[in-house]
Amino acid sequence: MPSHLVDALIDRGCTVVVLDNFVTGSRDNVAHLFGKPTFTLVEGDVSAGLPTDHPALAEPFDAILHMASPASPTDFEKLPVEILRVGSVATLHLLERATADGARFLLASTSEAYGDPKEHPQRETYWGNVNPIGVRSVYDEAKRFAEAATMAYHRSRGTDTAIVRIFNTYGPRMRPDDGRAIPTFISQALRGEPITVHGTGNQTRSICYVDDLVRGILLLLDSTETGPINCGTEHEMSMRQLAELIVLLSESPSEVSYITRSADDPEMRRPDLTLARELLGYQPTVAPEDGLRRTIAHFRERSGY
Repeated sequence: MPSHLVDALIDRGCTVVVLDNFVTGSRDNVAHLFGKPTFTLVEGDVSAGLPTDHPALAEPFDAILHMASPASPTDFEKLPVEILRVGSVATLHLLERATADGARFLLASTSEAYGDPKEHPQRETYWGNVNPIGVRSVYDEAKRFAEAATMAYHRSRGTDTAIVRIFNTYGPRMRPDDGRAIPTFISQALRGEPITVHGTGNQTRSICYVDDLVRGILLLLDSTETGPINCGTEHEMSMRQLAELIVLLSESPSEVSYITRSADDPEMRRPDLTLARELLGYQPTVAPEDGLRRTIAHFRERSGY
């Protein structure tokens, strides 16, 4: 998703500096921007602070968008400390820089801040139901800390901040082995393998195509709103329905199979988009079938299936 946001900013005429250590990302996602005078890629770990010896990082920024963090369930077990550091230490580094530059700071938070919700749909005023010591907690609590830090800088230091809570986004450029449902289901369908759905498949998600998310983030960035504000769609479906739709759209012979459900997997997820609509004029426009067709086509082209 961050590379799509970079594309949108470049198209606006912005000068963009990307800092990435590629622990889960890929240079291929921004390779088409190499050579553009308004794009600079700096390899580094934001948890270690912003490099001081790179000229692209020497000038003040107008905006800093904190999009960094491994976000897949498979990452939670492989990179737990890295996830905690990027949600805490990296957030503080970037807030300090935004404060010093007088820049607008936008934090990419997550619907995981709501945990396994007891409110449905989830409003921004809901405090959540998070297991603080579970396997998923490294991501959930890191993002909740990042939100707390963002608001602390806003209140105590006057930093211009915004928080977007992102709901289940998908689209081209995702890792085939990402571990999240949509890239996993598409990869399995294209290979003709069983589609592995966790549990009974009755748990729901509201899926958002990346173009809709990017538009929502830019609306928030351009506003004076602090948030948090939900961004996603209300296209809620069960994991079983999602798997069956991907099989249909990819014209795959795959059948759905069921495997053990992971710990603390939320039962349902759908954003209340009232604030996004009223404060930002946000309205998602891409239907699940259209977004999934585009994503399947990308995966098919990349994999050769």
